[in-house]
Order: sequence, then structure tokens, then C-alpha cells
Amino acid sequence: MSPAWLEVHRGDAPLIVSFPHTGVDLPADLEGAYVSPWLARKDADWWIDRLYDFAADLGATTVRTKISRSVIDVNRDPSGASLYPGQATTELCPVTTFDGEALYRGAGPDEAEIARRRSAYFEPYHAALQDELDRLRATHGKVVLYEAHSIRSVIPRLFEGKLPNFNLGTNSGASCDPALTSAAETACDGGPFSLITDGRFKGGWTTRRYGRPDTGVHALQMELACRGYMDEPSDPPAPENWPPAYSATRAAAMRATLTQVLKACLAFAKA
Repeated sequence: MSPAWLEVHRGDAPLIVSFPHTGVDLPADLEGAYVSPWLARKDADWWIDRLYDFAADLGATTVRTKISRSVIDVNRDPSGASLYPGQATTELCPVTTFDGEALYRGAGPDEAEIARRRSAYFEPYHAALQDELDRLRATHGKVVLYEAHSIRSVIPRLFEGKLPNFNLGTNSGASCDPALTSAAETACDGGPFSLITDGRFKGGWTTRRYGRPDTGVHALQMELACRGYMDEPSDPPAPENWPPAYSATRAAAMRATLTQVLKACLAFAKA
């Protein structure tokens, strides 16, 4: 049985949608260590699991952690190596927010505590992903692993200017067949949104770890700018304005395009 914080919904189609950053739960024994619960939840991929709630209707499997990325980021290299050397980023167990604010009242987790969190949360999450990949690979020649993410449109510490609506990451083409990349790009081009492939976000550790086209596993990451599905404030985030409520009206066009993206992933896997 999966632990209570880990949600796995099985489908039979050759598609897995992973939600590594939608969790906002803070374990009771850690909550007091943070400067504030709001700060510890600030960088979540807000409402992304709701935005993609149509995935199950397409037969996709979904894997989601309820644990906040501030506890442990299951999309970071467990060795601690930076995914983007020379650029600002956050760690396996982050000690700052995306904006550089200190998360902890004290020094943050030591090596023993990081190892404990890896065992408690990181390893079970990836064991679940691997189990689902193995299950689907047993009946399908190809499987697509789709990493669903979002981020605020403007974060000067991480990138210049305003982020495009769709940010597709394929580890510079290494994590999936070019035909899948092309199909996803074409699906995005059908909507009223800007797109870049392998720009600031080339795919996290999950995309890079599991994307092995020669074995039939094709992985890609989709980082969405939040303004595409919520009324993102122009002022810096604060407890009174962040996160905004999910906007079904604003999200409608993006959901329509994302539906075509996932359908394109399925068509590629079934071809």
C-alpha cells in the first residue's frame, strides 16, 4: 500500500503524468522549523493537479506527492548536484524560496535529516514511478512520462523577463524521441500561448533520470507560467495575494491546449 501522502491513480494507457510539486503538506514535526507555513508553501505548483484533472479520463496514470517541496524536492538530483550549474536554483531540501528568502528559523536540515527525508519521501515517490513505468512497459512498446509543473511568470532571481506560457523540457533532446517533442510543440501551437523548448527549464531530475528513448521510455517536462490558468498578481507574492484562487474561466483555454498535448503524447506512444 502507498503511504497516505503518496497518491497513485492507475490507468491503462501508455502515459504517466507526474505531479512532484503540487503538495503543500508540512509534517507536524517540521512545521515549527520554518519561518512560516506560508513561506514553506509559497513555491508549490499551485492547482496543477486540478488543471490536469482530465488526464484520468484519457486513461493516464497519475503519481502525486502531497508533501511540500520545501520538505524535500522529489525532482532534484538526490546527490545534491545542481541541475543548472551556474544558475540560481533550489536544493534537494531547499533552504530558501525561489526569491532567496530563508525558509528555516535556524540553519536548516543537516546531512542526517536530509537522508531521513530521502528515505521517507523521495525514495517511495520514485519507487512508485518506477513501478508504474514497469507495469505499463510490460504491455506497451512505448510509454511517455509527462512531468507537470508551473511557476510564477516573473522571478528575477531565476530568469530574466516574463516566462513564456509553455516551457517544454526534453534535456536538450536526450529524454525523448524528436517526434514526441514535435508532436507536443504542434499541440501547443494550436492555442493562443507562447512556447519555448529547452529554454530556461530543460527538465528536472525525473525527466533526465527516466527519459531513455532506447528503452521505450520517453520523458518530457512541461513548465507552465501561472498566468495561463490563474489571475497572477503583478505585485510580489505576499500572504494576502498568493496564491490566487484557481480560475476555471482563465484556465479553460489552457486546459483545452493541454488536453491536445496529452492526446499527442498518447498518439505517439500508441503509434
